[in-house]
Amino acid sequence: MKCKQKYSVDKMQCDPCQNTDKLDISRLLSFSHYVLDHLVILAPGLLGGSVAKAAHARGLARRITVWARRPEVRLKLADQPWCTTVAETPETAVHDASLVVLAAPVEKIIGLARQIAPHLPAGAIVTDVGSVKGELCRSCHAVMLADRHFVGAHPMAGGEKNGWENATENLFDRRICFVTPLETTNATAIETVAHFWHDLGGEVTTVTPDQHDEIVAHISHLPQALATTLADVLATKSPGWRNLAGGGLRDTTRIAASDATMWIEIFQQNRDEVLRALSQFQHELQGFQSALSNRDWPEVRARLERGKTWRDGFRP
Repeated sequence: MKCKQKYSVDKMQCDPCQNTDKLDISRLLSFSHYVLDHLVILAPGLLGGSVAKAAHARGLARRITVWARRPEVRLKLADQPWCTTVAETPETAVHDASLVVLAAPVEKIIGLARQIAPHLPAGAIVTDVGSVKGELCRSCHAVMLADRHFVGAHPMAGGEKNGWENATENLFDRRICFVTPLETTNATAIETVAHFWHDLGGEVTTVTPDQHDEIVAHISHLPQALATTLADVLATKSPGWRNLAGGGLRDTTRIAASDATMWIEIFQQNRDEVLRALSQFQHELQGFQSALSNRDWPEVRARLERGKTWRDGFRP
């Protein structure tokens, strides 16, 4: 890899509970702009397609190779200006890769890592976009041969519409991207992956894979479960009620429109952490119900005000 130009990385973050001995965050704050020789994206959907578009638009790779499972998709991808090459197999796609992005559904990523591992060149780095990290990171790290490295990642970006056709070059702008190394992960590989996601527009934070899974169970997976359950409850009422609602209901239930297949996979992979988050939420909901039932208006107000204070704390 070669450097292109200098600029400050003022958005790099690190979770304070993460051991940063291997990753000198202060050094990362004066990143150079990396240009990869060969970026490979396997199974591009919304996220993988957006990685390719963003990397092409920002000049982050001299070559971009993609592979998709279905032949008809590969034919369509061959016509895209952000693809240099469309490979027929994952193995041929990665044979001289600098950085590989595994953009398959989360349950397919480990198998894909195992499939390409024997074909990676020395020094190659593999990352992913999976929304659950614990077992995935440990398994993908374990299949890498000597001098090949896996560094997990999860960009907190997406939308209700899937597929590379809906990809955009600015999908990651100002979105948090978790980078989730293990204790034994190569420091240079961590830096390269963190650098890459930053250059795509993300705000990078490093945590362990297990810390990541606890965090996203609360800030992503729990909200999905709640929005879906609220929509399920309202689906038992008159359909006409939906047309009488204001913007609050539309905002609250927006993510209930997300793809069910994708979320089944996420809930399967992060089941234990989601159950813990749901248990805590049920405890709080029972407390609210009890206060309302007992006409304990000071307690209801206290809960409303705590919720407002937390919500007001969001950055602009």
